[in-house]
Amino acid sequence: MTASAADRARYDRATAQLDAPVAIVDLDAFDANADDLVRRAGGKPIRIASKSVRCRALLERALAKDGFAGIMSFTLAESLWLARSGFDDVLLAYPSADRAAYAELAADPKLARAVTVMTDDPAQLDLIDAAREGGREVVRVCLELDTSLKLFGGRVRVGARRSPLHSPAQVADMARTVARRPGFTLVGIMAYEGHVAGVGDAVAGRPLRSRAIRLMQAAARRELAERRAAVVRAVRAVAPDLEFVNGGGTGSVQHTAAEDAVTEIAAGSGLYVPRLFDNYTSFRGRPAALFAQPVVRRPGVGVVTVLGGGYPASGAAGADRLPVPYLPEGLRYDPQEGAGEVQTPLLGSPADDLLIGDKVWFRHAKAGELCERFDTLHLVEGDRVTAAVPTYRGEGHTFL
Repeated sequence: MTASAADRARYDRATAQLDAPVAIVDLDAFDANADDLVRRAGGKPIRIASKSVRCRALLERALAKDGFAGIMSFTLAESLWLARSGFDDVLLAYPSADRAAYAELAADPKLARAVTVMTDDPAQLDLIDAAREGGREVVRVCLELDTSLKLFGGRVRVGARRSPLHSPAQVADMARTVARRPGFTLVGIMAYEGHVAGVGDAVAGRPLRSRAIRLMQAAARRELAERRAAVVRAVRAVAPDLEFVNGGGTGSVQHTAAEDAVTEIAAGSGLYVPRLFDNYTSFRGRPAALFAQPVVRRPGVGVVTVLGGGYPASGAAGADRLPVPYLPEGLRYDPQEGAGEVQTPLLGSPADDLLIGDKVWFRHAKAGELCERFDTLHLVEGDRVTAAVPTYRGEGHTFL
């Protein structure tokens, strides 16, 4: 029996009493992935990107391990909820325009101590001040550095369009703006190199493209390491008590951790290892988060139909944003229908061995977005479900 067949047998036994659709997390794989992230971080703490997990129980499980410290959240409302739930170090990864949440933050000493907000523009500070409603707590601030690689005099840009702060001078100027402003304290710098951490460099069947990606990423790492070090020096001249410099992501952990200027690494997807992380030469994770759909029809030879399954991931639309049929191996989508809203035909010889009610296991393209489809994650150890824990959705929260 192959390893994949053994996993399918385990998952089927573990969930035999559960009707599909059902979502699981294989804890052995989750823990192995966590250990690998810690190894690659080389002693620097890992801040968990909550958008890639979206389950408090699993955030707590990872944070209980040596090598993990703090959460990187994705909305201000989520940040406050996590802080009220006992998480005492929450860095909001994106600027917010949530005035009501800023009013809560500025009025509550516990929240103000636990939550750090992201800024890259003085207008964001204006919005926070206008939202305070009398709250006098000092707001902790992190500045985001634009990590994009600019070539040919800036005519070519590689990387996400995030912060407008690109040069050391620009970031230092924003640091001085925060330092001069009552009611704020500058505590950190964040720089997410998504074009390195979030882009696989070994695209199946595309050797030339893969080579080009590796060359781009090597150049981007060199340029960013030099520029990030200069940014940190410039900001520390303004704020010598800077608490942290955050960088990286699952796909670049070991490279970012090697930079002296970086004090902590961000990662989250590497705990679940969705399908987009199969295309990396720098590490190999174990798929930990899966979902199953039930077989409800057998339209003909070599075809079965499962219920639902059309759970596309965010990003530029394309086949790589779809879940993939994972177990049993050898199933594929009908190119005329793809992954459907309420039914999904699957083709391939393994279909002939599937019966009505059997489960087909899928992997989502991205990590935490799976949790927006399910309110419960069933935790599997060996061939048993040992716990069922709520996702954010299961706790009544859809933050974004």
